[in-house]
Amino acid sequence: MNLTLYVWRQSGPHDKGGMERIEATDVSPDMSFLEMLDEVNEKLIREGKEPIAFDHDCREGICGACGLVINGIPHGPGERSTTCQLHMRHFQDGEVVYIEPLRAKAFPSVKDLVVDRSALDRIIEAGGYVSVGTGRTPEANVIQVPKRDGDQAMDAAECIGCGACVAACPNGSAMLFVGGKVSHLASLPQGKPEAAQRVQNMSGAMFDCGFGNCSNHYECEEVCPKKIDLKFIAKLNREYQKSVFSRK
Repeated sequence: MNLTLYVWRQSGPHDKGGMERIEATDVSPDMSFLEMLDEVNEKLIREGKEPIAFDHDCREGICGACGLVINGIPHGPGERSTTCQLHMRHFQDGEVVYIEPLRAKAFPSVKDLVVDRSALDRIIEAGGYVSVGTGRTPEANVIQVPKRDGDQAMDAAECIGCGACVAACPNGSAMLFVGGKVSHLASLPQGKPEAAQRVQNMSGAMFDCGFGNCSNHYECEEVCPKKIDLKFIAKLNREYQKSVFSRK
């Protein structure tokens, strides 16, 4: 199939940037979206032009590095799919495809489709972990966890930190991301001793990084490739209120 791409090109953080028309020819429907971009870049290099810069890493839907906005949708039209797992069979021959970076105040532009998502790392550094001593692996089932709590922790832990929820939210909120991290650890016995300080630190870091508050648009859950449930934002709010009222 042949496609007409409109790709956001921006030489650096201080460049104004703009959409550039690029023709993608002989695209196989079995290609992934990133493989299609690889082919386009090979053609641009042969023509002596600058290839398109975009983020990618595992290409297995695990790392979340490949966040692109395709036809206005973070990660594109695939259901529960990252960009690297989106295949060209979702598009039609002759289709016009618009490709943009994740846009949010907290994600400054780097080049073309690459943005700086280190703000999410700073939130994790503020408390998204459990401070346990390292050493021998503990015996399995030493600490018993109810299945319901274990299931909830696993569901919350599915978040891969791709940032699509932020890009889809009109308010640039990272509350689905933070809600998943806080809920994951607050659901397990090992995470409870630090739960109050964790939610305070991570919420503070979230707002310091420039993310907005939840504005109840539900777009974050819609575009999340792992379908992290909105109930984790509610749990984030409950954990925050508990931490405030439990202060002595």
